[in-house]
Parts: sequence; C-alpha cells; structure tokens
Amino acid sequence: MTPLSRWIPLAPLVCASMIAGCAISPPPPAAPPRMALPPAATAPCRLDRLPEAATQADLEASYARRGAALVLCDAARALAVETLLAERALQDRWRER
Repeated sequence: MTPLSRWIPLAPLVCASMIAGCAISPPPPAAPPRMALPPAATAPCRLDRLPEAATQADLEASYARRGAALVLCDAARALAVETLLAERALQDRWRER
C-alpha cells in the first residue's frame, strides 16, 4: 500500500476556500459610457491652395475661401471639445453612482 501524505486530506479544504474566496469577490466594473465624436469633428481641415500662376483675383478668392475653411475648422474643433467635456461629465456621473 502506498503511504498517504499528510497534505492530501487538506486538499479539498484548500480548494473549497479558494472557490469561496472567488465567490465573494465583486464583479468587474462595467465600462464607463462613451460618446462618439461627430464626423465633422474628426474630418481633416482642407485649406485652399493657389494655382501655379496666381493672379490678384486668385489671391483674393483664395483668401476668402481660406477664411471660410478656418471658420469651419474652428467650429469642428469646438464641437470635438464640447463632445469630450460632455463625455467626461457623463463618466463622472456614472462613477458617482
């Protein structure tokens, strides 16, 4: 007959305590809420370019188009910042619950 180690009878007790330890651990937290950025906030800004042989009229038209593009870029940046701040506020409220 094979001799029985003194530790073998303790094995079920150790396994039961490990299972009980896992059973009382809290579940992993859910991911915080996220907001999707609007497409306008992630689109690259496109600035007007001058033709090779630019005239005074081309310069004036390009100047106006670049101004309009910069206004649109600034609006898209403001939209991205607003979305980020709203997402952070939403996550803060979620964490307080």
